[in-house]
Amino acid sequence: MEPGRAACILLLLLLPALGAAAPGEFDPYRVLGVGRSSSQADIKKAYKRLAREWHPDKNKDPGAEDKFIQISKAYEILSNEEKRANFDRYGDAGESQGFSQQQHRQFHRFHDGFYFDESFFHFPFNSERRDTSDEKYLLHFSHYINEIVPDSFKKPYLIKITSDWCFSCIHIEPVWKEVAQELEVLGAGIGVVHAGYERRLAHHLGAHSTPTLLGLINGKITFFHNAVIRENLRQFVENLLPGNLVEKITDKNYIRFLSDWKKDNKPHVLLFDHMPVVPLLYKLTAFAYRDYLSFGYVYVGLRGTEELSSQYNINVYTPTMMIFKEHIDRPADVVQAREMKKQLIDDFLSQNKFLMVARLTNQRLFQELCPVKKSHRQRKHCVVLLTGEGEKFAEAYEAFLTFAVANTKDTLKFVHIYSDRQPEFADALLMDEEKYRGRSAVVILERRNNAGKIAYKALEEAWQGSKEDNFILLDLLDQLRTDPGLLSSETVVSDLNDELAPMFLIRWFYSTLDYISDCWDSLFHSNWREMMPLLSLLFSALFILFGTVIVQAFSDSSDTRDSPPSGKEETAAKTEKNDASFSKESNSRIPKKGFVEVTELTDINYTSNLVRLRPGHMNVVLILSNSTKTPLLQKFALEVYTFTGSSSLHFSFLSLDKHREWLEYLLEFAQDAAPIPNQYDKHFLERDYTGYVLALNGHKKYFCLFKPHRSGDEGGTLGLCEDYDALQHAEAKGKSSCSPGSRSIKNKLHKLSFWMERLLEGSLQRFYIPSWPALD
Repeated sequence: MEPGRAACILLLLLLPALGAAAPGEFDPYRVLGVGRSSSQADIKKAYKRLAREWHPDKNKDPGAEDKFIQISKAYEILSNEEKRANFDRYGDAGESQGFSQQQHRQFHRFHDGFYFDESFFHFPFNSERRDTSDEKYLLHFSHYINEIVPDSFKKPYLIKITSDWCFSCIHIEPVWKEVAQELEVLGAGIGVVHAGYERRLAHHLGAHSTPTLLGLINGKITFFHNAVIRENLRQFVENLLPGNLVEKITDKNYIRFLSDWKKDNKPHVLLFDHMPVVPLLYKLTAFAYRDYLSFGYVYVGLRGTEELSSQYNINVYTPTMMIFKEHIDRPADVVQAREMKKQLIDDFLSQNKFLMVARLTNQRLFQELCPVKKSHRQRKHCVVLLTGEGEKFAEAYEAFLTFAVANTKDTLKFVHIYSDRQPEFADALLMDEEKYRGRSAVVILERRNNAGKIAYKALEEAWQGSKEDNFILLDLLDQLRTDPGLLSSETVVSDLNDELAPMFLIRWFYSTLDYISDCWDSLFHSNWREMMPLLSLLFSALFILFGTVIVQAFSDSSDTRDSPPSGKEETAAKTEKNDASFSKESNSRIPKKGFVEVTELTDINYTSNLVRLRPGHMNVVLILSNSTKTPLLQKFALEVYTFTGSSSLHFSFLSLDKHREWLEYLLEFAQDAAPIPNQYDKHFLERDYTGYVLALNGHKKYFCLFKPHRSGDEGGTLGLCEDYDALQHAEAKGKSSCSPGSRSIKNKLHKLSFWMERLLEGSLQRFYIPSWPALD
């Protein structure tokens, strides 16, 4: 026998064993106990029966929770025709996002009439088979709000929203894994949200499909819209960062850059490297330390950097990082390494976050440089130079800087402050004494609590920087090491003014630019369902504005025309008569079938009244039961009467006693409107839905939901009830429907008319479904 034919026969013999193993992992038909030819009604009945039996609140079996999750997942697959067809055809219910049908049907011919799938050995994908590398990145709602969002002001986050049974999620997994590991090493944050278990967080992030990739920086979300490849993802994260983090430095501007330390009140960092573009690692580092340091990049291979490299004796073949503080002619610290690692850079920068004698420009800086005393062993003192601006105080400042460089210790910080910019702080320490007026002064202080209480001691004479002043200050510091009681004076200082905060107009301008940028991005990239309320509000405002102008213009032109007074009086009389007759007619109209046509939604008219409803038309359906039918229909007719003039609206009612399963299936697509199977609510099986109103768009397959008004807030509904029953009394021979029970039922539809107005405006939330379920 030929070797090729023998191999084919062996493969044929192995196929049944392999094929039988595949469905054993997760078979929704087996979980629900139904056959592959079962109808949707049979599947629903099986699901309801098993859900009641295995609900964790009713079944105390240890495996009830896992069993209930399997039942919910099986029903989710089989109740969706598309997912069910995928499972029947391929053995899984992949959402096939980003995949074409041809990608699922790649077969090779091995023998006469026999085809073999390329993905034969890749069985159904679910959470149990998913790569566990994502587990350490999983996010939960509280973790995202309390930790990730605040941390996004220090580093950008790349977040993936995924789910089970998602083919596209598996498709991008290798690229995602590679990029996630690479970016995490560089200092970016990585997050994964499982939409099946964190639906609230996925909805909060605005993810309507899986997989979805987005970036988070400074609390702002940006969606990724390009092909999922390594280069695009790296560029996406890089584009999230502000563009002015790192300045390109050459021989022409390095002196100006390093000299800005006084204006910025920050040390300046220079990175020398042979890469033509700024490395992403350096940009991420600059973003993390942007509040403390200013960053510059020198491309040593570029002409025009020779003087700079020679000035600081740079090895052009090894990346070098230098930190410059008050002296620009020599770096305060240097680090060189063939491969700059994030940990090395963080250790280097964290030790050089402040100038030798930093200026206190805000309260945050004061708290970091002069922390509150925690214990006697953790005492930290601050030596503060209260001085002024200009050449007059330059000599005193330089002498203080020299003293600080020679005597800086871990327990001792030297800072300075401009008395004219922080007058309250200076007056609290110097008591506005005459000997310090117009001169510099030195104060040693220790913060006692966060409320502003400090202990301090000021030098008796003004600071001039002389040798005598240096000896006096050095002697006080030596005494302070052995005698903490030397700081005998106490006072309470207020928070420092933020000297570097931008002006109000500048802040307002930048806020406006950010808002316009967000709107622009939302307009072209976000989901249109989220933009509809904003667009509706915008166009409504424009319509009202221009409508008012046009009406005013026509009114002014009509006033200038000459018309007989009698004609005006006659017109006014006719108008008044018409208004009176309309008011009388409105008050006398009882909402009967002749005026508000409300039909019952049944399996007979279900297709014509919903499934094949014309585009642009909607069916407003009231949910009622046999016991609440009469009062709810009466109140419903009153609330919707003013909207019957619209030819695109149809009104129906649905019996909850007959079609509860249909309604519960529909409400599963509404967030927080109905219980979700994998949420363990013990009341979800007997919930009262009477008074719910659904606006169904049969063509676009979505619905809007009105939930009943709470009976505790009756508002003005009693007046409507009394008016209507007075009219009903005349025709019903004394029967009144305004009993306490009917009042509470009618109050369920309180404010339905306001909801109808929002429905016509298009400002209600829409819940989309894949297909309309059968009404049986």
